[in-house]
Amino acid sequence: MRRNIRVAPDGTRDLLFEECTARRQVEAKLSRLFRLRGFSEAMTPGIEFYDLFDSGNPVIPAENMYKMTDIKGRLLVMRPDSTLPIARLVATRLKQAPLPIRLYYTQDVYYQNHGLSGRNDQRFQAGIELIGCAGDRADIEVIALAAEALKVCDAGDFRLEIGHAGFIMSLVKQLNVSLETKDLIKQYIEDRNHTALCGILDTVEYSETVNFLRNLPRLFGGEVVLEAAAPLCTDSSAREALEYLCMLYQKLGALGLSDHVIIDLGMAHKNEYYTGVIFRGFIEGSGDAVISGGRYDTLLMRFGVDLPATGFGVNVDSITKIMLSRGEVAPPPPPSLLVHAGSGFETKALKKAEELAQTGVCCEFSVFVSLDDAKDYAKKRRIPKILIVGSEDKEIELETGS
Repeated sequence: MRRNIRVAPDGTRDLLFEECTARRQVEAKLSRLFRLRGFSEAMTPGIEFYDLFDSGNPVIPAENMYKMTDIKGRLLVMRPDSTLPIARLVATRLKQAPLPIRLYYTQDVYYQNHGLSGRNDQRFQAGIELIGCAGDRADIEVIALAAEALKVCDAGDFRLEIGHAGFIMSLVKQLNVSLETKDLIKQYIEDRNHTALCGILDTVEYSETVNFLRNLPRLFGGEVVLEAAAPLCTDSSAREALEYLCMLYQKLGALGLSDHVIIDLGMAHKNEYYTGVIFRGFIEGSGDAVISGGRYDTLLMRFGVDLPATGFGVNVDSITKIMLSRGEVAPPPPPSLLVHAGSGFETKALKKAEELAQTGVCCEFSVFVSLDDAKDYAKKRRIPKILIVGSEDKEIELETGS
């Protein structure tokens, strides 16, 4: 007997009943919100060429992608990210579209989380991409829309953490160390691993930048964080990033989001294509971010198109899990009627079931020959009534114990 025929692959899982209902509810709410805000739906293939994600400067580590080959021997991957395929789509099929281009998607992504138990490799995402628009107006709209996405999903208390990809990059690039060491420094800052960060910075020649980087994981909070960081920040690019974050924070506050927005100067991102403001959204009950996004002004240059862009993705599965844990989604109710055919009246019964369904009645056609078997089934399924179709139709009520 084959050992793996009764289980799903690691990092994946089956969904049943209320789990499916909850996911569809979240998907429907987000899709409606995005449409009402002027975004049009796009779908990209679940399988892409490996080159899309590894064109000279890989944005996703090869070991985190599910890979395969096609009949011609070309290397393919299961879609590990939605932003790059959307960028490819825009660069190849929407070159003449008026700007900005507003697209939204709802689709699975596949990302191998080696050794990280509890994190699914297959995740269902909903997200938006606003392409062809630079500046603070677009950034504010996208961040505010991320907050609205959490509100329409009834996610409860939430927070948005905002940072700037250019801030850390401008500081780390000043260090006279290898690229590998720079990546480690960024990772330790992102993980708030102060011990490891100080350990690696001890090997770097002392400077004001090194001293500032030591304290970066602690620069987390409200506008006071920017005030504390400003005197310590001598690099002009880093200062510009601070000023931009300050402006965004104030404008988001004017939108009533002050209690939900936190500044995180130590925020980095595993996807290296982000160039400006970056943000994450968290909800009560989930330790991982349920929203992740930011500005990626140079990404479309991979396809020979110079268009600034920003966007975000929502981890629908994480929100669904929280909804289920709160008991907010009930199992789907059973049909209200079982349509049972008397001998020789199968066609009539099927037509009757179709007619009832067209009027909005949730009914099920009985596949049983025996009425007693149909009754037993209806009781187990908690179906309260049976319609017996014959020369004269007859409806009977059952005691289902519900």
